[in-house]
Amino acid sequence: MRSIDEIDLAALAEELRRFFYSDPPVGYLRGKTAFRDALVQAHGCSSTQAEELVDTLEARGFLRFGGDPNRRSEADTPWDIDATRAE
Repeated sequence: MRSIDEIDLAALAEELRRFFYSDPPVGYLRGKTAFRDALVQAHGCSSTQAEELVDTLEARGFLRFGGDPNRRSEADTPWDIDATRAE
């Protein structure tokens, strides 16, 4: 897999958006795990590479968790995938 700097993050976010279109991941850690596993399956990258991509997508605003991961009452909040976000 190419380095993160060489990857079109918007295209990757769109791929995840289509993959999870009808059933977006819920829960902070469960969602990150689901995104990671989808990238491993689709691209054959390592789990570590996929985790780095998910972290980068989150940091740049392509993936957003709608709740507070530290509050138990918001544990089942769904993720938002924004492939149109401008870098």
